[in-house]
Amino acid sequence: MALRIVASRPDPAILTLPWSTPLEEWTDEYVVPLPRGLSRHVVRIIRLGSHTYAVKETNEPIAFREYSTLRDMQRLGLPAVVPHGVVSGRVDPDGEELPAALITHHLQFSLPYRSLFSHGLTADNLPSLIDAIVVLLVRLHLAGFYWGDVSLSNVLFRRNAGEFAAYLVDAETGELRQEISDRMREYDVTVGCENVFAELLDLQASGAVDTGTQGHDVVEHLRARYEVLWAELTQEEEFSAQDLWRIEQRVERLNDLGFDVEEIDIVTDFDGDTVRIQPKVVELGHHRRELQALTGMNVEDNQARRILNDLASFTAHFDLGREDRHLVANRWMTQIYEPIIAMIPPEARGKLEPAEVYHELLVHRWYLSERAGHEVDIFEAARDYMEHELSRRPDEAITTAE
Repeated sequence: MALRIVASRPDPAILTLPWSTPLEEWTDEYVVPLPRGLSRHVVRIIRLGSHTYAVKETNEPIAFREYSTLRDMQRLGLPAVVPHGVVSGRVDPDGEELPAALITHHLQFSLPYRSLFSHGLTADNLPSLIDAIVVLLVRLHLAGFYWGDVSLSNVLFRRNAGEFAAYLVDAETGELRQEISDRMREYDVTVGCENVFAELLDLQASGAVDTGTQGHDVVEHLRARYEVLWAELTQEEEFSAQDLWRIEQRVERLNDLGFDVEEIDIVTDFDGDTVRIQPKVVELGHHRRELQALTGMNVEDNQARRILNDLASFTAHFDLGREDRHLVANRWMTQIYEPIIAMIPPEARGKLEPAEVYHELLVHRWYLSERAGHEVDIFEAARDYMEHELSRRPDEAITTAE
């Protein structure tokens, strides 16, 4: 049987991997000790040159189906791991068939939920993780994606200015449609509640979460947050034609949630006395798109919101409100952000991504200023933060030195 590799942008080094050996027997020559979540399949994280991949063994039809689904999700800009390829036609030295392998790009600075708790998260952080899953699930449903297996285990989390952003890591049961029914949405939410409840019990059994944490409260939080966010993004709103300002108010509310409204359906009655509006196309990323347009930075949405607030403070401090925003942003980048990021010691660059470092620095500066009774210089705060806070954090990414 001939080895077959289907990939979007083939990495020639993929051919050098020991495909005739079962994945669970791959050695440290190929495998890197990155945290990975629970899976019903054998999964390994490997590095080839400057690239890091996740490799999952599964049967061939499922591998190709998931690869295709993830490529469709990538084209739609949905938060999921990026597929690289599928390897099929594997046989061991005795000629016995081996499972096909799905290869995806490793998501830098991401961690499975179990690793987050081993890195210091407590039960108090559970609502933030649930909120991240809810935002992910709503975004997928808006795009017509039926998940089928919602759980903490099927998600990777990235830090997002003190909160978290969730990325789908297992699309094996997923399906993209033109739209999904209310019944399918309800099924996803129900499965998510059941799986999260079981995963919470598992965390309690392992001692990672206090046994006093009420699982029912956590899953009710998931369901309630989903219903509120879905309604805000999709529900029809009716008002008098004299209150057209409510259209802009609705858009502003969605922007505050981090969503952009690309299309809105506006209907009036026969006499034009009543107006009904309903957002038709919404997409998360309002703040990150604004920041990217100003600076070229590509960060999570909460990180972008925090950085935009700091940029606004910089603008006010130097009385630059009448200047072009792009010029002000460039000045902030060259005078503040880039010099601070350059201060990160080489051995600490795998601990947090730069935007999260900057967010934590702003929080640290606030505490230092409170203690000192006056505003502390940001570079002085940066030196203190990197010496006393950042240096103590565990690595959350593979660094060049490793």
